[in-house]
Amino acid sequence: MSLDEKHGVAALYGLHQAELRRLLLARTGDPAEAEDLLQELWLRVRQRPTGPVANGRAYLFRMAQNMVVDRLRERQRRMARDRRWADQETDFAGPGIEPVDRHDNAEQQMIAREEVATLVSAIANLPDGARRVFEMHKLEGLNHAEVAARLGISKSGVEKHMAVAMKYLRRALLGWGKG
Repeated sequence: MSLDEKHGVAALYGLHQAELRRLLLARTGDPAEAEDLLQELWLRVRQRPTGPVANGRAYLFRMAQNMVVDRLRERQRRMARDRRWADQETDFAGPGIEPVDRHDNAEQQMIAREEVATLVSAIANLPDGARRVFEMHKLEGLNHAEVAARLGISKSGVEKHMAVAMKYLRRALLGWGKG
């Protein structure tokens, strides 16, 4: 490269930014997430230590692909953690899941059950569209594009339903325990 190594890779980022955006969009299926990853890639390129890079374009695309994989793994870990928490809070023990420790404080278990019951009731009382979108996205794990395709609505419509659902649920949970 004719530029110093740090600026060379940054310059290559500028040259291949549109291609990188398309790659990230194809891998994530979500324009907002693709933009987030593209921004994160730019920050990593700017902070990377200087040194020779044989093929800067391949280096950038490998970084982008690795970031997508890292994000997917983090999402899977978060979903597994949330599932374990929900299973414990509702006393559900699926295959290979340890049941809730019965030696926990009975009062804490009762409070947790009431909180879960409040949340279940709040979800059930959501407006129909918001409830369907919330369940598909948060409980079934579908992304906004998949929910939109299943329901035959736009991604913007999914986002609006999710905003309504989160507003209702936030109110229900903020009001919990004040009665």
